[in-house]
Amino acid sequence: MFLNKSKLVILFIISNFVAVYGQELIKKDTVRKTAKVEIQFKDNEISLTPLAPKLNQIAGAPKAYYSYFWEFGDGNFSKQKAPKHTYKKKGDYEVKLWVTNHYDSGKPPATRPQKVSIINATKAYNDIASMDESLELISNRDPVPDEEMLFVLRYKNNHNYVSNGRLYLFYNEKKYGVNNFEIKDIRVHNNEELVVEEEKNLMSYNKDIDDNSVLYASIQNEFNNYEQPQDTARTDLKKTLQESKEYYKSWSIFNFNDMNPNEERNIFFTMKTPPEMLKDTSAIITIRGVNVPDRNFQNHVVKEKEMEIVTSHDPNKMSSNGTLLNYRFVRFKTLKYKIQFQNDGEGPAKTIRLETDIPDMLDKSTLKVLDMYPKCEICPKEPVRYSCLDTTFTEKQVIFTFKNIYLPGSNQKGVQEKDSTKGFVRYSIKFGKDFHKRKTVSKTAIIFDKNEPIITNRSTTRFLPGISIGAKAGYNYFTNLNNSRSYFVGATLSPFKSYRWYWQVELLNSVHNFNSNTQISETTEEFPAVNLRRTTRTTTNTKFSNVDVEIPVLVRYNLNNYIGLGAGIQGKLSLNEKNETSIVTETFEQSLQGGDIVSDSRENNTEGSSSFTNFRKGFLIEATGGFARIGPSVGARYIFDTNKENNYWQFYLIWKF
Repeated sequence: MFLNKSKLVILFIISNFVAVYGQELIKKDTVRKTAKVEIQFKDNEISLTPLAPKLNQIAGAPKAYYSYFWEFGDGNFSKQKAPKHTYKKKGDYEVKLWVTNHYDSGKPPATRPQKVSIINATKAYNDIASMDESLELISNRDPVPDEEMLFVLRYKNNHNYVSNGRLYLFYNEKKYGVNNFEIKDIRVHNNEELVVEEEKNLMSYNKDIDDNSVLYASIQNEFNNYEQPQDTARTDLKKTLQESKEYYKSWSIFNFNDMNPNEERNIFFTMKTPPEMLKDTSAIITIRGVNVPDRNFQNHVVKEKEMEIVTSHDPNKMSSNGTLLNYRFVRFKTLKYKIQFQNDGEGPAKTIRLETDIPDMLDKSTLKVLDMYPKCEICPKEPVRYSCLDTTFTEKQVIFTFKNIYLPGSNQKGVQEKDSTKGFVRYSIKFGKDFHKRKTVSKTAIIFDKNEPIITNRSTTRFLPGISIGAKAGYNYFTNLNNSRSYFVGATLSPFKSYRWYWQVELLNSVHNFNSNTQISETTEEFPAVNLRRTTRTTTNTKFSNVDVEIPVLVRYNLNNYIGLGAGIQGKLSLNEKNETSIVTETFEQSLQGGDIVSDSRENNTEGSSSFTNFRKGFLIEATGGFARIGPSVGARYIFDTNKENNYWQFYLIWKF
């Protein structure tokens, strides 16, 4: 009987362990999703099919879906879901698949590279040109903290001769405290050479420019041709690289050789976004590429790619380049916003309405549309039948309306390219004339035709605390001390032009002269044997001359632009304390029956000095009036010393810069 019970207990423990362990495995399986690749061969042509796990739909979001990015291992790639690819040469290749989940609650599925061996190259290879520009930067997804992502640096030889050039990739903007990217792997396929150079050689160049123009590729994928005088042309590349070095912390440099006319090449980068990367999900970060088509000359192309930091891969979002600003110089700053959207319907959208919040501190009259997709004209005042973007304003919003357009839906029959279902509006706006140091919050309601609105994330603009140094001088009034005279000067340190609550630290030096209270002691003695009464009176007076240092720490609150309140604690120490003591001794003698008094007086003076003594502590309250946030103001402060006799008022003038 006892054995049977023991067996039952053991079986119970084992079953519970298996159940818990099984649940843990299931839990881990739901977190660690994987995608597999199915490959079919036909000589040197392969057909690829992704086998992705089931999506976990985010409640209330548009229909979840996957997007795909394939590396074929020979320098080519595809964004199609199930592509076909023909290899030019026999050999071994490694196929990589990058899968991104949209409107899905988990992480992107992990995939393993697949080895492909091409034995026979019987099918003709068709090299199709796909680049309109000489430099492009593309990625497989937006950056998410602690995830890997793919960048492709694409370049093309637009010259009519074989060229040997140089490429630069700049990343990790200095304005952010942490690095946003770490390069884990670089894959080249045309013998590009990674250049290891000292910083001083970053801006090296060889010969004069070969013509009068330098091409710049803007982030709107357009070229601008800047004509320059011949005598300043050779500084252009140096200037570009110097500006890039000042803006970015990290860079990689490549030399390429023997590039034929109209040839296109790709360099692949696996980037890791560290966990501590910038976590502001409305921030725009950039990477920059520079293509020097011929190392003998300074002609170059500059390309920047903007990316929005996200926590999940939601195509409908709002972002800004002003997530963290210096308030002292913000008047010279133009904010740029980007609203992105995707039609996830089963048919095309003909009208798209973007209702965007405009914070009070921004001036709506300065708003300019910089770019948009679908590309169209700005709508005139009168109604038109062609495609255009209309911009109207309400008290708190700007409304962008795409009219008479055709934006296909991601679930529309026959739509293979998901990027064709996406659009955006990029605009700039300036700050108003008078605004306070408060963060701004904007969001957009996206309405496709007559469907329910989709609300984006909140795009936030915050300000750096900044530093405000103040000069302070005034008078200390001690009500319980005789002949007190105390003057002080000092400095304050606080955040620049804070709106409401803020901390303030001060360092004050004061000179304090005062007299102690007069001390009088008197004794009387009688001597009957000699018929004598003697009275001795001692009068003591001390003068103090102190040099003190005060360190108040307080929290302040601005009621408005002109009145502020504060409270805090402070410590006070005498750096040097001098005293002069005068002791006057008077003696009075007379007979016990009375009569004439015989007196005698003597004075004794002593001096003393000490340093770093007499530490006092207390707390304070104060009020100021004037320019509370920046500029001059006057104030009154009352200090409650732990020794009540040393309580005092402080009246002062302060000027914050």
